[in-house]
Amino acid sequence: MTIATKKPIISFWIISVLALLWNIAGVFAYLSQAYMSDEIIATLSVPEQLYHNNVAPWATAAFAIAVFGGFFGSLALLFRKKISILLYIISLIAVIVQAIYNFLIQKFMPVEYSQMIWSFVVIFIAALLVKFSKDALKKEFLF
Repeated sequence: MTIATKKPIISFWIISVLALLWNIAGVFAYLSQAYMSDEIIATLSVPEQLYHNNVAPWATAAFAIAVFGGFFGSLALLFRKKISILLYIISLIAVIVQAIYNFLIQKFMPVEYSQMIWSFVVIFIAALLVKFSKDALKKEFLF
């Protein structure tokens, strides 16, 4: 068993905390969507209501896996555990699966340009977190 012998630099801690905050926001976004009340759904546009009421269960599962994988990956990173890499990879795959559903499969709601940009930002950040955690392992910050 390899034990991390190097003390992480301050940027490791800053990025790790920012990653945790980012993923907490993702968890809140998921919970807000998953537990949206009927009253709130009624205030949505018709296409948004159709999307919310008909989203494929596997797409909802991908959303949950993405945000909780990222959240637990961030916690593991803060505790300097190398399992963060696996959790971030799982999260990245789930983010991509969800994006495929939203852009290519669902037909309830038109995808706006800003939504496309935002999805690519999320995928990019998820990929960066995978790279960051792998780099942290190479630098012997993780064990």
